[in-house]
Amino acid sequence: MVKSALEQQIIDALEAVAPAHGIDVVDVEIVGATKAPCVRVRIDRADGEPISLDEVTAQSSWVSDTVEGLDPIAGSYTLEVSSPGMARPLRRPQDFVRFTGEAVELTTTAVEGRRRYKGTISAADESCVTLALEDDDQTVTIPHDEIKKCTLKPVYDFKGGKGGK
Repeated sequence: MVKSALEQQIIDALEAVAPAHGIDVVDVEIVGATKAPCVRVRIDRADGEPISLDEVTAQSSWVSDTVEGLDPIAGSYTLEVSSPGMARPLRRPQDFVRFTGEAVELTTTAVEGRRRYKGTISAADESCVTLALEDDDQTVTIPHDEIKKCTLKPVYDFKGGKGGK
């Protein structure tokens, strides 16, 4: 996954501390205006269970201390700590392996040809990910270093539930 040097620096600092708190650093991105950017940190529980809002709140202080210790941005910025959400970003090779069989939306850094893909992860390893594309019966294999962004594609089930019609 392609990250800016600053985003990668923040990820590295957080990942050095996260295991002591039982946390997995899902993703870090810097978004917004140059004068007042937002550092968005997505965390989850390291044991694979979903993280609750109360747990995110409890973990925010060490995340804030770690990011503040780096002093990554001159001037003011907003730190946002959240759960990965339904459209969870996939960043590391092990994320792709873990979510094999799941639907994703993926963007590459390709200069020529197709850059956006929607499909299901059919295989993944340390070097690449293979998608079964949803718009045709083809598969495509993409090296991890060419992936710009990849998120799980949420599935909304409006028909399930409590005996609705």
